Amino acid sequence: MTQNPRKILVTSALPYANGPIHLGHLVEYIQTDIWVRFQKQRGHQCTYVCADDAHGTPIMLKADQLGISPQELIAKVSTEHQRDFAGFMVDFDNYYSTHSDENRDFAALIYKRLNDGGHIARRTITQAYDPEKQMFLPDRFVKGECPKCGAADQYGDSCEACGATYSPVELKNAYSAVSGAKPIEKDSEHFFFKLGDFEQFLRTWVNTDDHVQEHMIHKLNEWFESGLQQWDISRDAPYWGFEIPDAPGKYFYVWLDAPIGYMASFKNWCDSNDVEFDDYWGESSEAELYHFIGKDIAYFHTLFWPAMLKGAGFRTPTKVFCHGFLTVNGQKMSKSRGTFIMAESYLKHLRPEYLRYYFAAKLGSGIDDIDLSLDDFRMRVNADLVNKVVNIASRCAGFIAKKFDGQLGASLVQPELYKDAVKMGETIAQAYEQREYARAMREIMHIADRANQYIDAAEPWVLAKQPERAQDVQDSCTLGINLFRVILSYLAPILPQVADEAAHFLNIDGFAWDDIQTPLLNHRINKFKPLMQRVEPEAIDKMVEDSKQSMPAPAAPTAPAVKSPLAAEPVADTIEFPDFAKVDLRIVKIAKAEHVEGADKLLRLTLDLGGETRNVFAGIKSAYTPEQLEGKLTVMVANLAPRKMKFGVSEGMVLAAGPGGQDLWILEPHQGAQPGMRIK
Repeated sequence: MTQNPRKILVTSALPYANGPIHLGHLVEYIQTDIWVRFQKQRGHQCTYVCADDAHGTPIMLKADQLGISPQELIAKVSTEHQRDFAGFMVDFDNYYSTHSDENRDFAALIYKRLNDGGHIARRTITQAYDPEKQMFLPDRFVKGECPKCGAADQYGDSCEACGATYSPVELKNAYSAVSGAKPIEKDSEHFFFKLGDFEQFLRTWVNTDDHVQEHMIHKLNEWFESGLQQWDISRDAPYWGFEIPDAPGKYFYVWLDAPIGYMASFKNWCDSNDVEFDDYWGESSEAELYHFIGKDIAYFHTLFWPAMLKGAGFRTPTKVFCHGFLTVNGQKMSKSRGTFIMAESYLKHLRPEYLRYYFAAKLGSGIDDIDLSLDDFRMRVNADLVNKVVNIASRCAGFIAKKFDGQLGASLVQPELYKDAVKMGETIAQAYEQREYARAMREIMHIADRANQYIDAAEPWVLAKQPERAQDVQDSCTLGINLFRVILSYLAPILPQVADEAAHFLNIDGFAWDDIQTPLLNHRINKFKPLMQRVEPEAIDKMVEDSKQSMPAPAAPTAPAVKSPLAAEPVADTIEFPDFAKVDLRIVKIAKAEHVEGADKLLRLTLDLGGETRNVFAGIKSAYTPEQLEGKLTVMVANLAPRKMKFGVSEGMVLAAGPGGQDLWILEPHQGAQPGMRIK
């Protein structure tokens, strides 16, 4: 046990409760879990909490679309999230939800203290309002043409084409992404957190004691120079969240209560474990508090959050650790290429520790993005874990079992080799502490290389054929097994299941960090069983194939068939049923139809899927006018990969039949059908 154990509380950002966990998410949770496991292995009192971020407009709309309550949706998603995290061995001490009594109480308490301190302002603002759904629209739920470059189907806060930022009222030809209706402007009183009241505190906090990484300080100082704006912390009904005390019809914005979820989850854990909450969150707390987050939410965690805590009389974070994003094969994750890989899809085909190790081998303490190259992933896991690490034990264990009844020797034949490996422990520990996992992995693999070189030179398989050299066999394999133990001790935070299996093989209780100071001598080990298999290309191929979400590729062109003018169109090349089963056909309502300037055949359709809208370009202008289409129900392919066209991005395809020209008919389901219904 460490002489002076630290009291540490660690959090990861809260995953949003409206969708599954994918490999991009797992960068953060695996990074955090490794750090927490390392701290516990060193003997520190380290608690890891998280929760689902369970409030906000998207959850309300998705639940409505699915025909269930928001409570049912977040309960279902929470079960899925916890299943996936457990599958990747992310070991939370407590996993909770922001939709909890504890979170409601802390949100109300913090708001009251900020309000009593004069840090809350009220003023009337003008917002986009959906007259059909009778709700105010968040910026991301208003779409239209960019006021700067004219790009179509841009969100109400920024343009993905030119990068411009603006307000929703500046969009041209704006429409609601909820109903497709043209938004109107409407006034409402909102509540604002006066972030500027804490500018001096924040400047000092950001620039001292390494509270944030050097990479982030420059960005934060830019925000200071541009001026800290008041933060809108309220939303109008209907809204899924907590109602603001003494303000009927006004709700806390999801980002107000989301970070408070850290406190709520920890309070829930404290109540079950007889721990005093204020020992960690009180203003005079000497415990350490660390947040692991993505660089995209740094503004909330390094400005709003510490200011809220300061103003409400709570302690502020010890450090906020930001990380970069994940690319796959050098590109943004893609559903059509099969590289937008869900946690569940990965686990069907590959061991979680493969990915834990690969991420560790890539991760540093900075905010650079990391790339998951699937070829490199396979080769590195096979080379490092299978051929180097596990190979050490497999090369030595058999001789100890067969010739010495599992008994290790009484001494180390080359004690300096073992001492050097143990001496590297502090260097490796420092790398873990600083989140320089890639550096730690390099040092560990260097030890593995030296161990394998020693076994290569000792050649126990040759000595075993010479009865008079039996002691040399035991000595060389005893050293090999002890070096394997050192290496597994260093890898235990990365490979928890392998470590458990190795502990059983070595006949030890576990891998407390300092235990390797004493080698295993005159010690009986158990029978060795393979700890890890090679990653096969076929497993990766199957995972990628399972992850693809697109229409089947078009058949290769063939010579035109000879036919009479009245003959039917020749049937295209056949496809297999599993390919057809991938097509997601949905009933949609044409909320809006309009001409596309400069296009002879296209109409731009805004399609309502029941809580979600899509923009689709359809080549049906020869058969329909926009007025004939608006309000109709039709059928679309909902899972067709978005296609960038000259006139904008098309997010699906409507189905039509006929020979062409005026003889072209969109599919029209019966009037009892509802937008969003799937056709099976």
